[in-house]
Amino acid sequence: MTTPVRDLPLLLLGSGSDPASERGVDCPGELPPASDPALVERARAAKAALGDRVFVLGHHYQRDEVIQFADVTGDSFKLAQKAAARPEADYIMFCGVHFMAESADILTAAHQRVILPDLGAGCSMADMATFDQVEECWEVLEDAGVADDVVPVTYMNSSADIKGFVGRHGGVVCTSSNAKRALDWAYSKGKKVLFLPDQHLGRNTAVLEMGFSLDDCVVYSPHRRDGGLTPGRIRDARMILWRGHCSVHGRFTRESVDDVRARVPGVNVLVHPECRHEVVTAADQIGSTEYIIKAIEAAEPGSSWAVGTELNLVRRLANAHPDKNVMFLDKTVCYCSTMNRIDLPHLVLSLESLAAGRVENVIEVDPDTARHARAALDRMLALP
Repeated sequence: MTTPVRDLPLLLLGSGSDPASERGVDCPGELPPASDPALVERARAAKAALGDRVFVLGHHYQRDEVIQFADVTGDSFKLAQKAAARPEADYIMFCGVHFMAESADILTAAHQRVILPDLGAGCSMADMATFDQVEECWEVLEDAGVADDVVPVTYMNSSADIKGFVGRHGGVVCTSSNAKRALDWAYSKGKKVLFLPDQHLGRNTAVLEMGFSLDDCVVYSPHRRDGGLTPGRIRDARMILWRGHCSVHGRFTRESVDDVRARVPGVNVLVHPECRHEVVTAADQIGSTEYIIKAIEAAEPGSSWAVGTELNLVRRLANAHPDKNVMFLDKTVCYCSTMNRIDLPHLVLSLESLAAGRVENVIEVDPDTARHARAALDRMLALP
């Protein structure tokens, strides 16, 4: 058995919680102020000194002060692919979160080092499914007599350990853009799917795109005996959803949608499929981060859009399209607190350390886990 990659503690910024939100969904209020402007020049100087030896990746949810130094921006898988396509870069500076840097390490060449500017930049969703918990879940499926019929599918937003588990069990990785194709593939191989770790993406894809009923889906909770499910319920289910969610997208509610429609006549509600089922069914459009960006770019001037995704991206879209009325879906400001741990001071420290010959905060996935995780990723890349 592969020893799980270290579990990083989830360090949420700020305080305050919404009792109507899912567990772990906290909002700290307004965004923190921009870093000291003097750091901008230090970052430029260090990056220039490193030249092509460093390739900086910036996730869409990063704050602008970090994005300005990114060589490429995108979602997690796109960025990992971009890193793999730059073998001449000795260092991959991943301005994202831990699971993203792990994926980049899996896909890049052996000589390349992947660096995460702040090792505390985790992901609440990825942290909701640990290796030991998923191993225990599989034992529950074996005891119910269905494990041989189950194909595991994990969302990209999962640790290398979980991707490795899925790879060892003949499963596949998916993104929010290709979840249906991944599930179609999985159901061609087995009768049931264990979907990790985001219950909402799994449920929304199965019900809205594949014609499943809500009763076809059950939720496995790692914090309850046998996942809180009877063997009969497991045997009857077609989709076994892990009880996980995104702490940002889980904040949006049906009331958020109703409220913005009441306040803004003719508004278009555009949400990410990580949102709850009652939110996506009330929205006008549902799509991945890249889908959301393209939808706003193609929107008619003067149109109004309430976007249910991370705040930094929504604000960036609003600033980039002043001819359109782009707003955050919820009235309460909420951003990805762990993603925002990658701020300009951390980026400067990482760049200057590299320029001085010190390689710090390297993310490395052990070879056995990487091999199985790569198998699951390769199956995704081979999807029709």
